[in-house]
Amino acid sequence: MNRPLLFLDVDGPLNPYAAQPERRPEGCTTLRVPRSGVHENDGGSLSSRRRPLRVWLNPEHGRTLLGLGFELCWATTWMDFANGRPFAWVDDEQSELDQTYVTAHHQGPGLLHHVNPRIGLRQTDFHTLAAWYDSVAHA
Repeated sequence: MNRPLLFLDVDGPLNPYAAQPERRPEGCTTLRVPRSGVHENDGGSLSSRRRPLRVWLNPEHGRTLLGLGFELCWATTWMDFANGRPFAWVDDEQSELDQTYVTAHHQGPGLLHHVNPRIGLRQTDFHTLAAWYDSVAHA
């Protein structure tokens, strides 16, 4: 059997960007990502000197995600690229329209799991994913 796919959005689930700027989520480290090659109009002159993006990541998430057994995929715009394999989709921007689309167009099992972008991934999310994986992988 092919391993189920885990479609994982980065901003929100992995990078809890919506948290208050002064309240870094527990377990996260702060990274500053340069915006190289990006130009903005700053008062009439173009400038490539912008403040780096602040990204919060929990270093334990990578190890935990790999331990779940899924084949990991970044899923910001997966849309029609999903096939009939089982998949879990972790995102902070899901709606009833997404569930309706998956139900109508996907033959296999699918889990749409919402993550609060103010908090990011937590142990309960990993437990939910592991339980779903076990139910599909052993079916």
